[in-house]
Order: sequence, then structure tokens, then C-alpha cells
Amino acid sequence: MSYKLLCTDIDGTLLDANRELAPETVTQFKRIKDNCDIILASSRMPDAMRHLQAEVNILHSPLIAYNGGLVLAGDTVLSSTEVGFLEVKKIAELSLGTEIHVSIYNNDEWFVPGMDYWANREANNTKVVPIVRSIEATLGEYGNLNKGAHKVMCMGPAEQIAVLYDQLISQLNDDLHVYKSKDTYLEIASKRISKKSAIATLLEHRYQELSWQHIIAFGDNYNDMEMLEAVGMGVAVGNAKEEVLAMANDVTATNKEHGVALSIAKHFKE
Repeated sequence: MSYKLLCTDIDGTLLDANRELAPETVTQFKRIKDNCDIILASSRMPDAMRHLQAEVNILHSPLIAYNGGLVLAGDTVLSSTEVGFLEVKKIAELSLGTEIHVSIYNNDEWFVPGMDYWANREANNTKVVPIVRSIEATLGEYGNLNKGAHKVMCMGPAEQIAVLYDQLISQLNDDLHVYKSKDTYLEIASKRISKKSAIATLLEHRYQELSWQHIIAFGDNYNDMEMLEAVGMGVAVGNAKEEVLAMANDVTATNKEHGVALSIAKHFKE
């Protein structure tokens, strides 16, 4: 099969131990990009992915942000699915009186209540500078506009995050996908989206001539599983969760061993 689309997760999959694109990965991307569109698919905001696109000259390619909550083709929004305002407000209310940091994202807006440890850590990892503003001010604006969030991220002490997780599951589980990416991190998005649904949007609006069999995808975590199962070649990096390793069509080296680059070399012959 000649693959025409490559979709890849970023953190834990594409980037190395320094959260950078390894030279080997850059070389392989540049080798195939004229014959295969490379699409980054991540829980990140768009601005946190564009510097990676620029590094391999694929700024023209679509982006899947917020795990499928926002699908962009250049400046064109192909799909946008938000957590509703009332749900965002409820998450903020449940975090009151705790040490939990609440970040609110919509498209390329990232609001933080202050540049604390968590905000600085995310800014360093994603190379994006947030807007510092109180949660009350952000909720006030969003309420007036009836605007939701593409993602809410809650970060803090593991025991407090565990309590918040249980509260969200019991109170908002019908509408929200609450993903505990680490003991200290919760990523909250609409239950109606996934990376698979985002790729389906791209196939409908941008790549009508292609099918799922023309796609190769890379991932490491639970939120990648639907995508890996749907495409023609689903590849797990060696550091992936056991369940991801078990269902993948192929397994490559770990992200720290530039597994994506090695797999491209294997599946895209000269």
C-alpha cells in the first residue's frame, strides 16, 4: 500500500526525550512530505504545533488539535466542538479551594490564572505563552458570548486531581471525556470528538479521493487507539501503553529512539 496521509500523535510518540523533533525524524518527514501529507494530531492547541510544522516545512498541512476538538486547514475551521460554557464553569467551581491549576483553551487562546509551576511547565513544553487572567474574568467573557472551551486542563497534586476526577466522572460523564494523562494532569474535552472523528472530517472535506486504507498513523496512548484501529496501518511506538501495543498493526522503537522515523523508513521505500 502506498500511504498518502500520515497522522501522528506528538507527545510520547513523535518527540524525543527533549520534547524536540529528532534529526532522523526531520529527515524522514522531509523525504516523504511531497508525496504524503503529514498531519499532526494532538491534544495540544494549534499554536503549540505550528513550530513543529515549520521545522519540516508542512505549514500547509491540516492540523488536528485538542484530540479532534478543532480541525484546521490553514485558516479554515473544518470542525469545532467545544465543552459547553456551563460545563467549563462547573469544572472551575469544583476546583475552588484546592491547589489545582485550571487552564482554559479555545482555538489559539490559552488562559491561565497565573504563571505558576504548572503554567510555566506547559509553556516550556509547548513553546506557547499563555494569557494571564483570572478564571472569573475568563468565565465572565465566555458567559457573555455563550462560548465554550476546546479543552480544559486541570493540573495539581495527585490526591486532589484524583478527587476532582471522581467528581467529574460522577457529575459530567455523559457529556465530557475526562482523560487522566498523568496522576497530576486531567485533560477535559467533549465526548463527541476523537482523533478518528477528526480524520473522518478530513476525508470528507479535504481528501475525498482517499480512504482509511491510504493512512498510516502513529500513537502511544489510549486516546490514539481509535485512530490506530481505523487506519490502514496503525503503528504504536515501543513505549506505548500495553493495550495500544496489543492492538496496533505494527510496533516500532520508542519515541526516545525516534521510532516514528524508523517506521517511515520501513513503510516508505525509495
